[in-house]
Amino acid sequence: MILPKVRDPRFVTIRRGGTLTDSHHHLLALWAASCAEHVLHLFESAQSEDQRPRQAIEHARAWIRGEVTMTQARAAGGHAMGAARDLRGAARHAAYAAGELVPVLRTVIPVPSKRMRSP
Repeated sequence: MILPKVRDPRFVTIRRGGTLTDSHHHLLALWAASCAEHVLHLFESAQSEDQRPRQAIEHARAWIRGEVTMTQARAAGGHAMGAARDLRGAARHAAYAAGELVPVLRTVIPVPSKRMRSP
């Protein structure tokens, strides 16, 4: 993905010089997960046995709640992208929506550095 040189401060956390609060970050991330889930039926109608996109959405939500690591969520997103490879049309794009959710979350809710963590 190519990002603009100047980022919209509404999508940058306060601690990084923007105006987006942590609570709004979580709402934005949950909205992205809901969007991916909204089109998931398009994938599941073509590949009813394949749970990889659904698992990616579940992992993204679990990461927001602090229940899984970013590595685990990222792996689930990669598996959802793999589910899209052999498909065409709406089913493929629905799987991509689930797979791309995790990188979006990584951008939207940054993992705190050691300096930002509480002692």
